[in-house]
Formats: sequence, C-alpha cells, structure tokens
Amino acid sequence: MKIDLNQVKNLGHIDFLAKQLVEGFITGLHKSPYHGFSVEFAEHQLYNTGESTRHIDWKVYAKTDRLYTKRYEEETNLRCQIVIDNSSSMHYPQNTKGKLTFSILASAAIAYLLQKQRDAVGITSFSDQIEVTTPIKSTGTHLNKIFIQLENLLNQQSNLKKTAVANILHEVAEKNHRRSLIIIFSDMFDNENELDEIFKGLQHLKHNKHEVLLFHVSDKNTEYTFEFEDRPYEFIDLESGEKLKLQPHEVKEHYTKQVREYYQQLALRCGQLKIDFIEADINEDYNDILNAYLIKRSKLK
Repeated sequence: MKIDLNQVKNLGHIDFLAKQLVEGFITGLHKSPYHGFSVEFAEHQLYNTGESTRHIDWKVYAKTDRLYTKRYEEETNLRCQIVIDNSSSMHYPQNTKGKLTFSILASAAIAYLLQKQRDAVGITSFSDQIEVTTPIKSTGTHLNKIFIQLENLLNQQSNLKKTAVANILHEVAEKNHRRSLIIIFSDMFDNENELDEIFKGLQHLKHNKHEVLLFHVSDKNTEYTFEFEDRPYEFIDLESGEKLKLQPHEVKEHYTKQVREYYQQLALRCGQLKIDFIEADINEDYNDILNAYLIKRSKLK
C-alpha cells in the first residue's frame, strides 16, 4: 500500500494510518503464497520439517493446504527496538519531510504489527544524540504512547541537526541488555564518523547477540540517480546549512559514482555481518517494508 507523503497530515493520526497500512498488507497476504498465514498469523507459524506434528493446526491445513503449527503466548516474546534517524538529512525532501515521514509511518505499522503478534516493542529517535527512547513493552497502552511519540516526532520543527550514527549504534547496543531485534530506519549519513566506524557500531549490536534489520531510507530519484531538471539549482546541506549553486549535469556522473560505491559498501558490510539490509525508497510501497519485517520475524526463534 502507498500513501502520498504530501497528504499525511491531512489523512489522520498515526495510529489510524498504521492500522490502515497493516490491514491493507494483511489483505494482500490473502492473495499471496502466504494465503492462510494471514488469517491467524498472531497464533500460527509455518511448520518446519522435523518438528513435532503434535501442534499442527489441521483446520488451517484444510483451508490452505499448508502446514502451520499453533504458537503459544510464551513463544511470542520477541523484543524489538525501532531506531529512527531524526537528523536534518532525514527531513528531505523538505516540503514533506519525506524520509522521516516515511520512516515514522513504517515504524508505526511495524509497532502495530508487533503488538498484534503479542511481541514487545519500543522506539528510539536520534540525531547526534538519542532524543527520545521508550521502554520495550507489549501492552496496548504502551503502543498508544508510542503512537503519541511518533506523532510528536512528525510534527517537530526541523532544525540543523547533525548525525552520529556510529555513536548511537554503540549506545543502543549497550542500553538493550536482553537479546532484541533492532530495526533501524536511517539514510546512514554520518557527519562525525567514517563508514568503518558505523560498522563497528553494527558489529557491536551483533556481538551483543541482537538481530538487526536495517532499512536504508532514500529518495532514490534524486539521492541515488540524481534526476533533476537541466537548470541551475541551489543545493542546501540540511545538517550544516551550507549552500552550493550548480547545474546538476555538471556533477551527476561524479556524484552517482560516489553514491553507488557508498551504497554497495553498505550492502556488502551488512552482508558480512549477517545484517538484513533493505533499500527503502520513499516512493515505493509500504508493503515492501512490512514484508521484509515479516520475513525477518519468521526466522527468529
């Protein structure tokens, strides 16, 4: 399901939008190879060969021709911390706060999905320091508090805020004392650290036994392929305020080469650390985000 980021403030509250995204996603599952899984996915998981057949739900098998086992409450104790980059570069494009808005809606939908599955969830937002962090809980009341925090984040004024991704990753690794799924929404631009330092932070998360799902958020048309009209532009660094006037075609080849290499290094390093790395284009469907989460969730025991 897609939501026009320009219309987000007119469409209603975060909780309503999150439910809308998840319900649309679940409806889509009925038409996919997951058919049946979505019917009662809070209580069922796919049967793995070699497992005991004692808990197979034969009623679901009769409807779907697929084997699912009943999942009990003590098995649904996943802890998840959703980490959202709120630095100024995430407020691009400025007219919609595009990357941040996309990340907030995706986070709200995942939080709703987690709570629906009786899993525990918390959120953290950061720039060059942690700005907001919540406990990790599974109650409906706590989910409502998360929605309020996300609403506040969406309505925040944009100031010049730099990024320190590497430092934050180390903090998150230390603050989460129990093994958790850490879901990160970030464009992975870091003012203070080189790529090596960022991956030391990710390595710290893995060393502390956390599972990591990284959504690399971008406006792919402009930030990756540099698609601008052939006319003069004034480009503004949202984190420093520095301005530069130029014709896009003068720098496009050099820029796209540098960005492509950076994206490739991100994906490669994440692969080496066995971190799930997902390109999250703000112009694409939220179902891609929820599907990536669901696939990751299904692998966790």
